[in-house]
Amino acid sequence: MILRSAITTFAALLLSGAAWAAPVLKSDIVVTAPIVTIGDMFDAAGPIAEQPLFRAPNPGTSGMVSVTDIVAALARIGIEEFETGGLDGVRVSRAAAVIDEAVLTDLITADLSARGIISKGMTVDTLFSVPVKPLNAEAVAEPASVISLRYLPGSGAFTARFAIAGIEQPLDVSGSIELMIAAPHINASLPAGTLLSADNIEMRPVPLKFVESTGVARLEDVVGKSLVRQSREGMMLKATDVSVPLLISKNDAVTIYFRNGPMTLTVKGQAVTGAAAGGLVQVINLMSKRVISATAISAGAVEVSADPLALAGL
Repeated sequence: MILRSAITTFAALLLSGAAWAAPVLKSDIVVTAPIVTIGDMFDAAGPIAEQPLFRAPNPGTSGMVSVTDIVAALARIGIEEFETGGLDGVRVSRAAAVIDEAVLTDLITADLSARGIISKGMTVDTLFSVPVKPLNAEAVAEPASVISLRYLPGSGAFTARFAIAGIEQPLDVSGSIELMIAAPHINASLPAGTLLSADNIEMRPVPLKFVESTGVARLEDVVGKSLVRQSREGMMLKATDVSVPLLISKNDAVTIYFRNGPMTLTVKGQAVTGAAAGGLVQVINLMSKRVISATAISAGAVEVSADPLALAGL
C-alpha cells in the first residue's frame, strides 16, 4: 500500500507538470532507525522522503552502500533519476547508545529509589560478578530498562535482568551492591575549637553500614559547631568530634546580671567553667569570692535567677 502510494504521488507530480528537483545523494549519513529512508539518503527528497530503501547497519556500526545498490533500491519504487554528485557510494552509520556498567548501575539505583530503599544523599556502589562489556543499543529515548531486580539487603547480593533496545536477548547480570551515603569530611587540618562552616566540609560517600555503626554526623550536625580536638585533612567527622561552641570559656571575665522587674544589679565575675548559649556556668563573684551558678546569655555576660538562693549567693 505504501509503495503504490509513493509511485502514485511521484507519477502525479510528473503528469501535472509540477516542478521536480532530482534528489541529491548525500555522501555520509547517520541514522537512528533500523530502516534507511529516501530522506536519509538524499537532499531535496520531497514528498517521498519517508519511503524506506534498505535496512540500516547494526547500532554503533557503519558500512558503504554502492551507487549500484542505491539505483536498484530506487528502481523498485519507480525512481530512476537522481544526482550522484560524482559519488561512488554512501557511508551509512547507525547511531547507538552505549550501555555499560555505569548505565546499568544508574538503572539499579533508580529502581531501588522507587522502592524507597535509597533515600536522598545515598548512592549505589555496584560490583558485577562478571564484568559487563559495553553494548551498542538503539539510540532511543530509553535504550535500556530493568525487567527484574532482586536485591538482598543483608548480604548486598543482587541479580538483575535488563531489556536492551535493538538486542533481542535480555541481559542478565549479578553481583553485590554497597549502599553509600554522603558524610562530612574535613577538607583541611584544623585546630581544636575551630568553628566549622560549610567551606570547611567536603561531603564524600562512605558505606551506609559503617555510618550506622559509628554514628557519622550529617552536614547539618557539624556546620556551626566547633571541633573538640585537632583534626587532620580528610578526616570523617562523627557526632563526638564536634560540640556546640562555647559562648563563655573557663577564666573569661564576665558580668553577672540579676534582674527583678525594673531593677537590674550587676557585679564583676570570672568564669570557673565554660558554657554554650543558654547553658549553666559556674562563676565566681569577684567581690564576695563566692562561686554561683548562672546562665550564659551572651559573650561575657551571665544571669542569675530571681530565686532567693541565687540572690543570697551573690
